[in-house]
Amino acid sequence: MDSSLQEIWQTAPGSPFLPSVGKGSQFLVGFVLLLLGLSLTGAFALNRSLTNLPLYGVPASLSIAWEHIFTMTSSAESVPPQQPLFRAVASSTRQIYQLLKCISFTSKVQVQITEDGIRFTADHSRVMQGVAFLDKALFTSYTLNVATEDEAASLPEFQMNLAALLEALQIFGATDVAARAAKAEAEAYRSNLRNYRPDAFNHQSLGMPGTCCIMYEQDGSPLSIILEETGVNTQCNLVTYTPESPDDIPFDRNDLSFKIIMQARWLLDALSELAPLAPVRIAITASPEKPYLSLSSGGGLGSASVNFSSGRDLLETFSVRDHWAQSFKFDFIKSASEAMRIANKVSFRGDGQGVLSLQFMVEIEGGAVSFLDFRFVPYVTQEDEDIGSEEDEDDA
Repeated sequence: MDSSLQEIWQTAPGSPFLPSVGKGSQFLVGFVLLLLGLSLTGAFALNRSLTNLPLYGVPASLSIAWEHIFTMTSSAESVPPQQPLFRAVASSTRQIYQLLKCISFTSKVQVQITEDGIRFTADHSRVMQGVAFLDKALFTSYTLNVATEDEAASLPEFQMNLAALLEALQIFGATDVAARAAKAEAEAYRSNLRNYRPDAFNHQSLGMPGTCCIMYEQDGSPLSIILEETGVNTQCNLVTYTPESPDDIPFDRNDLSFKIIMQARWLLDALSELAPLAPVRIAITASPEKPYLSLSSGGGLGSASVNFSSGRDLLETFSVRDHWAQSFKFDFIKSASEAMRIANKVSFRGDGQGVLSLQFMVEIEGGAVSFLDFRFVPYVTQEDEDIGSEEDEDDA
């Protein structure tokens, strides 16, 4: 590069360009030029001749032309840029990825953006639902611009492809500890140690910088994921769909048959013991007497059950109103295993109509807490079928 050109580049930041007319005076100068142009145009109209053309006509044209330039410049600068409907910035994608990975049992999710956070709802045939709530505490910046008069009706809500969102979040190699654990459990040999602990080479341990910006311009626009890491920026625009607004699986918190709080890893270990039998169903029983909590299943390779005692070291909270027993599809319960891996505690609840609720508490870096909520509809028992047939006979 020529030395003179290099000197120009180096000295350019020290001498920025300053317009001859400041931004605050451009409108006033344009208005004065407009009045001058109109006056010269009127004078030329009264004295139309070739001698008056350079005296009145040309200056009038130049005045009106420069007036348009100054007016357009000032009006363009006075219009503020349109603010997006929603914008949030997170310092890492790892936590967001791990939470959303827990409800990846369906391809599409329902998204609702509120003042407190983002709610992702996954539904499978109205018999299983998973909800991941990204609290605003997970983000360093969280801005939602909605109308104040009817805030509930104007909250952004849409449907989107969850698999595409997960792929976008891990473009820069987001740590997927749960996926490594699943691969390790599929092997013939598996150590007794918990093989899904984070290693020394993840992004958190290495301290690799990066930010994630989630932006939603307006209703119907794509959801933009803007990732920045070590100077590399990537923007992914994900298509959004019209929301279907499915109803939540009804769960009566005022009619709880039992409530048990324990470490999430105990539930994960219990499912790991039952999984080798390839069961179709899993029976869950809660009783005020022994066995206090029992998980049992059977398959072509045999049957097995895991019983929990009521000690405080195992079950932190144990409240059973009466005997409760229901059967569920084993694959549905197993779909919540990702949440069991990353969660610290699980609230095990069942209501009077047989719906099972698993609410997981996940501790996030910095002391924040996020929750994952799963609901399962049980199989219809023989007693329910008999009651239904009797009601049909009475109606007949």
